[in-house]
Amino acid sequence: MNTMSGTLTAETFLRAVDLEAVDAEVFDEAYEATTQYVPWPKAYGGDMVAQSAAAMMRSVAADRQLHSMHSYFMRPVDIGAVVRYEVEKLRDGRGYSTRSVRGYQGGKTVFAAMGSFQVAEEGPEFQPEMPAAVEPESLRSAAEVLAGVEGDAAAYWSQGRSFDMRHVPGPVYVEVEGAAIPQQAVWVKAFDRLPDGANLHRTALAYVCDYTILEPILRAQGHYWAEPGLATASLDHSMWFHRDGRADEWVLYAQEAVSGQRNRGLATGRFFDRSGRLLATVAQEGMIRAAR
Repeated sequence: MNTMSGTLTAETFLRAVDLEAVDAEVFDEAYEATTQYVPWPKAYGGDMVAQSAAAMMRSVAADRQLHSMHSYFMRPVDIGAVVRYEVEKLRDGRGYSTRSVRGYQGGKTVFAAMGSFQVAEEGPEFQPEMPAAVEPESLRSAAEVLAGVEGDAAAYWSQGRSFDMRHVPGPVYVEVEGAAIPQQAVWVKAFDRLPDGANLHRTALAYVCDYTILEPILRAQGHYWAEPGLATASLDHSMWFHRDGRADEWVLYAQEAVSGQRNRGLATGRFFDRSGRLLATVAQEGMIRAAR
């Protein structure tokens, strides 16, 4: 059921990562979380990425933070249903910890991930420069782009995702706006203020990254989300967290399509805060099938 309201908030994201500790049945610790509404047959992949990240974060000491995770989407997941995340404590060393997590629904494994955590250290830094982009305030919000477009998908894109997303050069909702090239950027910010805490804001980036990471592949191939007969699915996902930042302040998600073949495509993305600091890097492969 559509639970969206006219008020733009981050409640959908916060509900998604509201985990409940339960008795472990397979590994060392277990948590349950509920997937959130989307106007499509199966749950949004970012639910599982963020929920598994949150489960792993709960299983480590407070002196270490998630710096990388690698995930596989194994089966479609039901919307509005509970997923149980079983966390295995593979290693706890002086400087690093390693975790494995599996998501279960309906008695089957639907998601699997690995994560690595590090105790903070001091050391030299470098990073690529943030790409030039127009300021987010000069761009249209999804609600402005889709004003007058009817349907559940348009309503969800406009207000149901907890985050304001503004595309450069333009979105690919109901058409490809801008050139059909393998690059794009998206300014992203939570609709309202999120609670403090580096872990929560890492989880927020993990949650929002899946919404648009396949779009540079769609753009390069001339496809758009509302295209009749288009079918997409996330296959695997990797993410590296470099620096702390806030997901309720504007971050630039610079994206590039790497390759498309055999109805699969690989894309990469980088999150920069507004001052140009690189916060995280994403790589994701997805299935993209157009109507024949």
